[in-house]
Amino acid sequence: MSQFLRFSNLSPARQALVRLCQAINHGSIEDLEVRHSEPVFDPWPVTLRDVKLDSDEGPRPELSLDDFVVSDEIVRLLKRLDEMRCGTLRRIEVHAGLPRRMLVESQVGGASEVPPRPVRRAQ
Repeated sequence: MSQFLRFSNLSPARQALVRLCQAINHGSIEDLEVRHSEPVFDPWPVTLRDVKLDSDEGPRPELSLDDFVVSDEIVRLLKRLDEMRCGTLRRIEVHAGLPRRMLVESQVGGASEVPPRPVRRAQ
């Protein structure tokens, strides 16, 4: 899936998001704004790192690389950004430097939302 998408092909904002995931390694990114399908870092999102005290976890090896093929998880995250266009990612859970889950804030009524069912009134 990601064999054709390289880090160097991403916009600077998307590269910053990938690097942030790698730097956190384990933890989460919270309250990340998305505008025009791009992550916005002004204001900077809250980042939480989950630090294990019983072992040493080294940094992600990709942090030292200028270019690499992005993972399927990154591809799926970027696809979600494209789909949502504007909004807030309340939380992106990061494990081993990769986004694994996310909590998305959205408004009902968008094209991808399920329309409300009509209410039947008793007669």
